[in-house]
Amino acid sequence: MDAYHQQAYRRDNFKDSALGLVSTRSFPAIVGTADMMLKSAGVHLIGYEKIGSGHCTAIVRGAIADVRLAVEAGEQTAKQFDQYVSSLVIPRPFPNLDAVLPITSRLSNLAENSSHSRLSNQAVGLVETRGFPAMVGAADAMLKAADVQLAAYEKIGAGLCTAIIRGSVANVAVAVEAGMYEAERIGELNAVMVIPRPLDELEQTLPVASCWIEKRQPLKVPINLKQPVLETELIELPDLSMLPTKVTEES
Repeated sequence: MDAYHQQAYRRDNFKDSALGLVSTRSFPAIVGTADMMLKSAGVHLIGYEKIGSGHCTAIVRGAIADVRLAVEAGEQTAKQFDQYVSSLVIPRPFPNLDAVLPITSRLSNLAENSSHSRLSNQAVGLVETRGFPAMVGAADAMLKAADVQLAAYEKIGAGLCTAIIRGSVANVAVAVEAGMYEAERIGELNAVMVIPRPLDELEQTLPVASCWIEKRQPLKVPINLKQPVLETELIELPDLSMLPTKVTEES
């Protein structure tokens, strides 16, 4: 889709839309808030904005009524975790606001992939600590406690950092519990979150590990039979009968 059609898509599909924002003081809380906003109304998750001191904002877009419902659900979720800061609904924002806010590229992706979000088979677990050693210790404990994979970690300022794991719901729940105890033993535990079945749209906004555990590479077939085979050097083994034997002294 070229730039002209992308602009037309945004003009036709978002002319009666609204922008919704919910802010929290924790990354696990904002991910849980965003998950609830997506599942409560027909909105799109544009992404997160992190401004330091632990403050994170989830940005959603959709029809005005849907955005109001989503923001209300997100606000209630954030308050349940005692991490709510503020919220805002802007009906029919001006194009200039869209251009300046970090949402334009995300809107273009939504225009290209306008299919409905699907539920993932893997759960997401988040453990947030105040202090990097506590986060590393929690991540290590989670990996050792259950069959989960460390996907990434996130830093949001004020000493807050979050380990993000993936796995089945049962394994993630066990791992997060182990991570909580280890984080409290080492330092300070700030927040935790388990999302059993995240939507694809939520997963696309989460940080992804830059390198995963390397898997065994398959054998390249067909094999090039014309490639010359290097000769191997034969090593002559010593005569075992000529080797000295160990003599044990009798007591």
